[in-house]
Amino acid sequence: MHRDKLGIYLNDHLAGATFGIGLAQRIAHQHRHSARRADVQRISDEITQDRQTLLELMDALGVPARRYKVYGGWAAERLGRLKPNGALYRRSGLSTLTELETLRLGVEGKTLIWRTLLVVATGEPRLDESQLQDLLHRARDQIDTLETLRLTAAAAVFSPGMRSVSTDSP
Repeated sequence: MHRDKLGIYLNDHLAGATFGIGLAQRIAHQHRHSARRADVQRISDEITQDRQTLLELMDALGVPARRYKVYGGWAAERLGRLKPNGALYRRSGLSTLTELETLRLGVEGKTLIWRTLLVVATGEPRLDESQLQDLLHRARDQIDTLETLRLTAAAAVFSPGMRSVSTDSP
């Protein structure tokens, strides 16, 4: 195993997971009064758990977390909030839509790390293939839920009169 390359790869995904936690928490907060709040909060909680699992896997493999990458993920999430999406002083429906799309892309990236680690696990006894399969399955469930939320948000933005996933939904 090329530990240095694996370390770079895992730290890149750790930065992405750090970004994802901030975004998922912001989406959960924005949807705290919506009909889908439980789904959004579940995904946020699971993304936080998955990042912790990644850190534990890195530790088991002897790969140190690189703080500068973690800080980079954190900073990128904060900078992503600056895009006004058509409304300078308040959120717009486009904000919800683009945030859900961004989070979905991040979760799709997470499926790739679990699939890659499944390949690595065939020759690495410190990785549990069953655990990685479970993580992959959970990520796919998150994608399905995010896609439902995304389509509802798209309909609300582009088709007047349809229900939105925004914070003012019942």
